[in-house]
Amino acid sequence: MFPALIMDFNRTVSRPLPQMGSADDAGGETHLLGWNLGAEDLIHIPEHWLKYEEPSALQHYYLAFMYTIFTIIALVGNGLVIWIFCISKSLRTPSNIFVINLALCDFLMMAKAPIFIYGSVQRTYQGHFLCQAFALAGTISGLGASITNAAIAYDRYSTIAKPFEGRMTYGRAFFIMILIWAYVFPWCFLPATEKWNRYVPEGYLTSCTIDYLTPTDETRAFIGIMFTICYIIPVSLVIYFYSQIVSHVFNHEKALREQVKSMYCSIIFNIIFCN
Repeated sequence: MFPALIMDFNRTVSRPLPQMGSADDAGGETHLLGWNLGAEDLIHIPEHWLKYEEPSALQHYYLAFMYTIFTIIALVGNGLVIWIFCISKSLRTPSNIFVINLALCDFLMMAKAPIFIYGSVQRTYQGHFLCQAFALAGTISGLGASITNAAIAYDRYSTIAKPFEGRMTYGRAFFIMILIWAYVFPWCFLPATEKWNRYVPEGYLTSCTIDYLTPTDETRAFIGIMFTICYIIPVSLVIYFYSQIVSHVFNHEKALREQVKSMYCSIIFNIIFCN
């Protein structure tokens, strides 16, 4: 692994630094993304992004403003859900454990937004450490929310389709929670340790995520397997469980209609033949 990293380091450092772009209509100079970064930062940035012109200050400030609004709303909303759950004993049901886990994931997702907002205000890459923190928090919260939604769908299905034997208990809920995070853990920390894939900047270099652009078989394999395990499978489970709920409700309504029809027939029969 180390020789491969050294070769990648040498290949990245030896590439030419991004060159100046052409002058804009206002007479000022435009630059390519990463023009003001040193070699120690450029080695972490996929070459794909370095061929694009740096966005204007207005674009950066617009994103910072919008994300500030989104962050405040999300943190307040999810924070209230978590706070109410903590102070209200009646809400601490086994099923609501999944809801709180989802709220925690959403809270973490936006708790990392100040890194992006600060980078947008500064209009530059914020360094490897903050990039890793941003990407790790985003991966943990995103994958955690995805798998938790599948668990919530399963809980709803069990409650409706199997109201007695399918009732959620604290023991079962905590066991499912352990499974959720055991399922998510490898896909978050393998890139963080660069054992498989890595976290890199993307877009305007003010946000970071899993490396999906490096044209290697290792990267393609990671993205393909992660997409299947962390997206296709959870979404398929959500679709399956909710479709089963809809089917169960329709069948229940059909049975009720048949029961009402049978009752009406019985009443009419009694009126006609028993009087």
